[in-house]
Amino acid sequence: MKIYDVEGFPNPARVRIALAEKSATDKVEFIPIDVMNGEHRSDAFRQKNPDAAVPLLELEDGTCVSHCTAITEYIDAAFDGAALCGETAKDRAVVHMMNRRAESGLLDAVGDYFHHATPGLGPALETYQNAEWGSRRKDTALATMRYLDGVLSENDYLAGDRFSMADITAFAGLAFADFAKLDIPSELGNLKAWRARVASRPSIAA
Repeated sequence: MKIYDVEGFPNPARVRIALAEKSATDKVEFIPIDVMNGEHRSDAFRQKNPDAAVPLLELEDGTCVSHCTAITEYIDAAFDGAALCGETAKDRAVVHMMNRRAESGLLDAVGDYFHHATPGLGPALETYQNAEWGSRRKDTALATMRYLDGVLSENDYLAGDRFSMADITAFAGLAFADFAKLDIPSELGNLKAWRARVASRPSIAA
């Protein structure tokens, strides 16, 4: 199997963390995509992923799977190790709910702020910007940080007492926030403590 990505970008990082959690990093071939020069928008890449985005998983039979949640689902099922997407029906539902909240409210919101309300990746790639929308999404990201801090006042992790896909997504979202110079509000001690714990995991600290 192949992973097309850009090392260090927030969404590719989600897949790399999932692979490391399952001790499967050495079982895939990573193929770098030159996003800064628009390779992800080329006809050749769009044939594999019409979304024109990374990461992308390509299986041995040629099947291509985009979107981090779908890729993580495949990784979780394909390799041994602790479940990242939940084991029981209830666990899976809660993990997916919290993953979506972390993705939409934090990671995607930070992305919208970065791409619309800052210079982003530069004029060659940021072909449309709406600064007002970007500013509103900044507010959404900060509100989500406060929400997650409240969740973490009662749970060790975002979906309960076990590390999951939702934690990976939120961790990547905060890394993106750092890059966009959007700080965690100082009063959110639970979120900061959770982040430090997650950062110490072998899948991330290595």
